[in-house]
Amino acid sequence: MRIVVATRNRGKLEELASLIGSLGVEVKSLDDYPHIPEVVEDGETFAENAVKKARAVAGATGEIALADDSGLEVDYLGGAPGVYSARFAGEGRDDRANNEKLLGLLRGVPREKRGAGFRCVVALALPGGKVFTAEGVCRGIIGDQPLGEGGFGYDPLFIVPELGKTFAQLDMGTKNAISHRGKAFALAREIIAGLLAEENRAAGDGEKKHSRMKDIGGSF
Repeated sequence: MRIVVATRNRGKLEELASLIGSLGVEVKSLDDYPHIPEVVEDGETFAENAVKKARAVAGATGEIALADDSGLEVDYLGGAPGVYSARFAGEGRDDRANNEKLLGLLRGVPREKRGAGFRCVVALALPGGKVFTAEGVCRGIIGDQPLGEGGFGYDPLFIVPELGKTFAQLDMGTKNAISHRGKAFALAREIIAGLLAEENRAAGDGEKKHSRMKDIGGSF
């Protein structure tokens, strides 16, 4: 089975591949399909954006497509930046600019009011149009300065209270076990495993049919 992950973000691709690669599926990205244009993420929710991307890529490639949309929801900011997380500081700005804007908006806000949640919705679209979704959430606190060299996005600011570390300070295995994306992909893995089982059953039924036809001297 081949799955096209609807991203050109290398950090995200590596993280996602580590979460589903063990299933034995072939993982591709949009870098392998340079003719596919960027999908405009104009949905009002993470689910709308994930489903739109997955359907567009499945339709363009004829392969099963996996897309996720995720972001940071800060309590003090009423859930912002939310679906605008990647472009919080403006179109074309980078992670550093987004982090600086967030820190500016939270300057002087005490720790007890800096609660936040990372939310991720994963959509898996089949070429025929059927779509499955899964969602994961991880709660934490926004720090007052970036810490750690790993991860991407808001990871250097997102502190996991139980560990006393930011996402950017965690190794990949630990992060995947507790993150919003890890939780969503744990559910997505179950969906993919189910599709693989169906594919294997169909292949087995086809082999049995072929064997029966050979036994009676037929052909097809």
